[in-house]
Amino acid sequence: MSNCVIVGINWGDEGKGRMVDLLTRGYDLVVRYQGGGNAGHTVVNEKGKFALHLLPSGVFRSGVTNILGNGVAFDPENLWKEMEEVRSKGVELTPENLKISSRASLLLPWHRELDALEETRLADKQYGSTKQGIAPFYSDKYQKKTVLAGELFYPEELKDHLKDLMEWKNLTLTKVYGARPWTMEMLEKWIHDFCEPVRPFICDTAAFLEQAVEADKKILFEAQLGALRDLDYGIYPYTTSSNTLAAYAPIGSGLPSARIDEVIGVVKAYSTCVGEGPFVCEMFGEEAEKLREAGGEYGAKTGRPRRVGPIDLVATRYGVKVQAATQIALTKLDVLSYMDRIPVCARYRINGKETDRFPFPTELDKAEPVITWMDGWKCDISGVRHWEDLPREARDYVTCIEEAVKCPVTYVSVGPERDSIIFR
Repeated sequence: MSNCVIVGINWGDEGKGRMVDLLTRGYDLVVRYQGGGNAGHTVVNEKGKFALHLLPSGVFRSGVTNILGNGVAFDPENLWKEMEEVRSKGVELTPENLKISSRASLLLPWHRELDALEETRLADKQYGSTKQGIAPFYSDKYQKKTVLAGELFYPEELKDHLKDLMEWKNLTLTKVYGARPWTMEMLEKWIHDFCEPVRPFICDTAAFLEQAVEADKKILFEAQLGALRDLDYGIYPYTTSSNTLAAYAPIGSGLPSARIDEVIGVVKAYSTCVGEGPFVCEMFGEEAEKLREAGGEYGAKTGRPRRVGPIDLVATRYGVKVQAATQIALTKLDVLSYMDRIPVCARYRINGKETDRFPFPTELDKAEPVITWMDGWKCDISGVRHWEDLPREARDYVTCIEEAVKCPVTYVSVGPERDSIIFR
């Protein structure tokens, strides 16, 4: 696998970070190509437990170069704080192993402010934003109203550019939301405190990637969130504001000529969802609380309790298709070990008719889950490392998923640690 993309198949929170951390042993570069600091990739290894938000999950591997591509919402403030936290646990970060695209746009401090103001205005119709400024950022980017990271090397031109943007943005802040205006003094302090420390990491990553390809380096592309949060193919409007699909990796990484050899789709052994929007397979009450507690299902970024449910084969089949997944990594199979019988959302029922096809977003609110059941294995499988050592019921569960979504399950995770994995 010379070029591989690791993506989420469902709503996000599938365990992509642990898979990137595991698989980087076979790669030279890890590239984040979209999204921002609005989601967390949880990684557990010999250095400790980490919840990464902007840093690529390859930062723990010696000899691996990590890149934030031009498609990322580059938040200097949150990135610098994250870098300091990771460094405090003994992880080395230098311009040699961490590089930021000079063409990545800066997520400016007013983007977070606008995010929170709009969610407040929406009241009971909120999108469930993490209030990290992602939607305002991408909106401004497509309006050509952002600052490129490389502009930090041109302070006079940057000052003029920021002044123009600030005058425009203050109109929205003050006239629409009645909020305080920004001043150049406030922006200059923000640049000094957060942009200057990360400036040494900014470079022409496109040129670096081109050289890596010429040198036959292996590249792992890391996505954020999952297929159902994709702006174009997800549960719109309850999506993120970028493209979470593997097909976007060449564009967002800064290497549009890249050929993708493999797409590893990460699927959790049950379903979870952070935020608002339709979630057909959702469990409620005591049943949901037991699963939430067993899996520790609380947002890595927000701490919010995740909505939970059985694995949704309709949504997973759709996610595999739009991601063009060539193989699946199934995570958290061990969490289901407490169940006597394991529920599976096999189909949807809409207006009295059953369907295997993922519906148009408007129809999702009408959809009801059709649940089937499989036997549980009722024993601890966290120490299993070989497929044949799994209980028959666990193997049957994995095989059922594999056959339903028509994609081979090649990795089965039975714990959060790096080595808690079964290779098939």
